[in-house]
Amino acid sequence: VQLQASGGGLVQAGGSLRLSCAASGSIFSINAMGWYRQAPGKQREWVAHILSDGGTKYADSVKGRFTISRHNAKNTVFLQMNSLRPEDTAVYYCNAEILAYSDYDGEHMYWGQGTQVTVSS
Repeated sequence: VQLQASGGGLVQAGGSLRLSCAASGSIFSINAMGWYRQAPGKQREWVAHILSDGGTKYADSVKGRFTISRHNAKNTVFLQMNSLRPEDTAVYYCNAEILAYSDYDGEHMYWGQGTQVTVSS
């Protein structure tokens, strides 16, 4: 099982980006999917997550600007980021709670490789 994130880039303040993260491999089911970010010199922080039933939660710092969604049939999670600010600059990581066909001990958390988002002022 692996997660592949894409969609990062350089954007001016006030602009938008859409991140994608696709899970692939011998997947039986996926529960929660989410996004974290890590700015230079800072700890990784949670951004948002979405449950298999579509329920969502957001960090206060992105609420009202970011929207998380998922396409269950394609095992993909998205993060639409609007009204971007310089402080949103970070490497964004996706994760997912996945039950693989080989997982006899339950779900495991998998992480994507990260995609860089840079917001210029």
